Amino acid sequence: MRCAHWRRVPLDLAREAQEAQEKSATPYIDRAVQCQLSAHGEGEHFGLLTDAGAYGTALCLRWHGTDETELVVLPGCPVAAPGPDGEGCCLFADHVKQHTWEDALEEVSCTS
Repeated sequence: MRCAHWRRVPLDLAREAQEAQEKSATPYIDRAVQCQLSAHGEGEHFGLLTDAGAYGTALCLRWHGTDETELVVLPGCPVAAPGPDGEGCCLFADHVKQHTWEDALEEVSCTS
């Protein structure tokens, strides 16, 4: 199950993300993002904003608590599900807990 924490994207970071996304095919930046990690309470949260423009990287909003937010560019997780048609993980490299395709309780989309 995916983390239930959401975060509004601060206006200054939304502007910075918009400038960064001009190099990407994604036409907009969401005003709020949900943490893409598996359910967890404490620690850092990561919300996907857009493709960072470089192959296999993503621009994410990282937050911890209520005050600390920043934009980070993270490489994609290279792990795929077993089998010849294995679905790739939609998270970033070296993430904690399970891969998105391991979550049997809900359908997880790379773009949600």
